[in-house]
Formats: sequence, C-alpha cells, structure tokens
Amino acid sequence: MKNSPVEVARSQFVETFKTSDTPTVALAPGRVNLIGEHTDYNDGFVLPMAIDRGVAVAFAQRNDGLLRAHSVDFGETRTAEISKLQPRGVAEWFDYVAAVVWVMRDEGMKPSGLDMVVAGDIPVGAGLSSSAAVEMAVARALNFASTEDWEPVRMATICQRAENEYVGVNCGIMDQFAASACEAGSALLLDCKTLGHSLVPIPSAATFVVMDTGVRRTLATSEYNARRASCEAAVERLRRSNPEVSSLRDIDAHALSAAADSMDKTVLDRAMHVVNEIQRPRRMAEALIAADLDSAGMLMNESHASLRDLYEVSCDELDCITAIAREQNGCYGARMTGAGFGGCAIALVAHEHADRFVADTAEAYSVEAEPTGTMYICRPSAGATIV
Repeated sequence: MKNSPVEVARSQFVETFKTSDTPTVALAPGRVNLIGEHTDYNDGFVLPMAIDRGVAVAFAQRNDGLLRAHSVDFGETRTAEISKLQPRGVAEWFDYVAAVVWVMRDEGMKPSGLDMVVAGDIPVGAGLSSSAAVEMAVARALNFASTEDWEPVRMATICQRAENEYVGVNCGIMDQFAASACEAGSALLLDCKTLGHSLVPIPSAATFVVMDTGVRRTLATSEYNARRASCEAAVERLRRSNPEVSSLRDIDAHALSAAADSMDKTVLDRAMHVVNEIQRPRRMAEALIAADLDSAGMLMNESHASLRDLYEVSCDELDCITAIAREQNGCYGARMTGAGFGGCAIALVAHEHADRFVADTAEAYSVEAEPTGTMYICRPSAGATIV
C-alpha cells in the first residue's frame, strides 16, 4: 500500500536534512466542489467539500530567517531568505510556498524560518486544488511555529492573496476556504461575497466519487479569462439600466432575460449559466440536509448541462464520463467539477453501490475514451491541521 503523504514527508525530512529529530507535520486537504461552478468570482455561492487526499508539510523551526523547502514530487530543495522574498511572476512549486511567507510578513505577522518537506497525493492538474492545499499546509506550519492562534477565515484570505499577488493567479477564495474551514463529515456552503459560511452534513447514505478523466486542462487559463471577461461585460451592460448592479449575484434570470436583446448571445449565455448556478449550492445544501439525494443529483445534472451548453467549459471526456456514471446503479447525478476543459467530474452515489459504481464506470470509460480514467471514493474531511 502506498505510504500516506504524512509518512512520506516525515521520512523524506529525515533524509533531506540529515537529522534524527522527528519533525512536526501540517496536513491540508484537497477539495472537490460539489456544485456552484464559476460562481465564486461572480460573488455567488459554492459548496466545496474537503477530501481525504492532501498535502503534508513536515517542518522544523530555524532561527536564522531562512526558508529551506524540499518537494518530494519535484525532487529538489530550494532556499530563500524570508526578508528578501519578492514576487517573481513565476508559478513554480516553491513560489506557492514562498508566497504564503511573503503575505504573512507583509500583514505584520512574524513567520519563522523553517526547514520543510512537501509531499502530497492530490493529482496535479485534475482540478482538486493541490495548489491551495500546499498554501494552507505551509500556512498551518508557519502558524504553529509562530505559536499564533489558528484563524481559518483569516488564513484563507492570506493564502488567496498569496496566490493572487505573489504567484499571479487570479483565483477566487473557494479553494483556500475549503482547505482551511471544512470539517470532517460535512461540505461547506460559502457565500463568496460576504464569506458567510455554514457546514452541510453529508448523509451517511451518500458517497461522492471523483472521476478523473485523465485529460489535463491545457485551455483552462485562457478560456477562464475569457469567461470572466464575458461576465464582466454582462455586468457592465446591466449596470446601464441599474447602477446598483455590481456583479451577477445582484440579478435574477428574469432581469437578465429582459436585457437579452441588448447583449451578445455568447455574453448572455455565460451570464445565464452564472445567474442560475448561483442558486444551486443553497438548493443542494437543503437537499443534502434533508437526505433528498434524488433532488441533489438532479441539481448536479442541471449544473453539468449548463456548464456544457451555456458556459461551454466541458469537453468530450467530461461529457462521456458523466453520461456513463448516470447509467450506473445507485448514481443520483454527475457533473464536471473545476474550471473545465478536462480534469475531474463528480458523481453522487448510494453508499452501498459505491464500489461497484467505481469498477463499472472505470471499465466503461476505458472502452469509450482514450485517456486512462481514475476513480476516487472521497470522504468529507477536515481542513488544515497539525498531525
């Protein structure tokens, strides 16, 4: 059996830094978004769930202001002086580590020098937020070493700022928030406008299966920017008749339809997806709380159709794997998850059918698609912690 990221990080720490001391380990989870796609940067709602795959950071404090980090995945060690860290406009693995230190220092915290080893078991590029898990595990380690209280909401905003300003990725806050504030057994309903949030218990009868298509998202960055631009264009048009509109969160489908004649069809389609998708996380949260898995699955199916037809961020493999999933016994619904153009889909499956669902879906997908798909039964897990 493959060693866990915690075990790998600990053993690699001893080897890398030639010490017999046992390091402390911080662990942060990946996440899957159950519903609410491309709504975060439109001030909407999302419903992420932390998963039982993550990033471990084994660490020990230094007193000389140096940051030494080793990545197991990349097989290299990097060193930097904390006082001299500056954004480089690069998104290499070490930049995600350095970014958190840089923001903490800029916000008046006093991050300690550290030796650390980073190890994880989240597939990179699959849309399960390995980058946010790295950021949050590093933040948890730095916070522990500095003996400061752990504040999940503040740390989510720090790590979002790290990715926005240091790494240069204009992400929303969902990934970092899920990696910091989720609790075991629950998803998290998050209002991306106010950061108000509440736990949503996952019924014991339900299992979520992440289905990695094996397709990596080569178009995601440029097309993501194009989708954001369409949303901003829709808001600008709507603001002409209602100056109080600041985002697509501020309107409903009726108001959007009333302005349809003055909008480019592509812009209208993009905006219509977002306006309707913003409502789905709250509706799905209600369905999960009531253990109404039929309704929850229907919302997932609706979401996928909207992402495919209106937002146009799906791909043949995502459409294929979700269609196969819906044909299996015990599947209530399936949808793509993440930015799109590859990566993962997610299925809501009756707990007693989960193992058979994984085997049958994987077999059918291998016949229909060229990439090798991978299935993960995911358990709702807690946010960043010290192991």
